[in-house]
Amino acid sequence: MTDNADRPRTLSERDRAVLAMESGSWPGPGAKERAIREQLGMSPVRYYQLLNALLDDERALAHDPVTVNRLRRVRDARRSRR
Repeated sequence: MTDNADRPRTLSERDRAVLAMESGSWPGPGAKERAIREQLGMSPVRYYQLLNALLDDERALAHDPVTVNRLRRVRDARRSRR
């Protein structure tokens, strides 16, 4: 088990921005990836790495339970199809 004593109790601004980005809707192909680069200043690959880690973070669940639970269900469904 990991020691969480040094871990902040709340999400960083970047983590909250990633979750907010995921709760939006996108008009067409490439729009979300463009927004990730422009608004968050990171590559889509890095974005999805961070997002996946957030899905296992209880702070993210406490911050935005609707989005996190929806994404966990999607991830679990994809894993079960493999």
